[in-house]
Amino acid sequence: MSREGLVIRVFQTGDLPRLQQITIDAFEPVSIDRNIEEQIGRPIHRHDWRWRKARHIAADVQRDPQGTFVAEVDGQTVGYVTTWHDREEGIGYIPNLAVAHEYRGHGIGRRLLDHALDHFRRCGLEYARIETLEQNPIGQRLYPALGFREIARQIHYGMPLDGFDTP
Repeated sequence: MSREGLVIRVFQTGDLPRLQQITIDAFEPVSIDRNIEEQIGRPIHRHDWRWRKARHIAADVQRDPQGTFVAEVDGQTVGYVTTWHDREEGIGYIPNLAVAHEYRGHGIGRRLLDHALDHFRRCGLEYARIETLEQNPIGQRLYPALGFREIARQIHYGMPLDGFDTP
């Protein structure tokens, strides 16, 4: 795939189902919601982690559709990055980034992040934030390669509220 074949554009409403599909595929090994489901041994409230993660993407694009950028190769949607920002704080946030499996390893994630960072600069922001899980080796390599520095580690705790014991 050539760099010339890649186009990055602003999100359009019809993109959402494809972005959700890419998300579910990409986040299976690196989703907090999937970790929760594995720990308790069942879906939560009759919805599996895929349903929740798809909702996260819908919320991202609803929050800032102009800050969601879609990567296309030959007219096919192959990845995206979602952003939002607070001008008063001067901080831009990148909640989700995903590339379709067959297009990983071609620099598309890096190009999407570069695009998001340029967007933040155009907005006059001073700082960008992104998070990854310890179980996400791609994020742990890519983000520092772009200049992000580790700031802190966070531990997520959870517990079922319905009386079921965890396995």
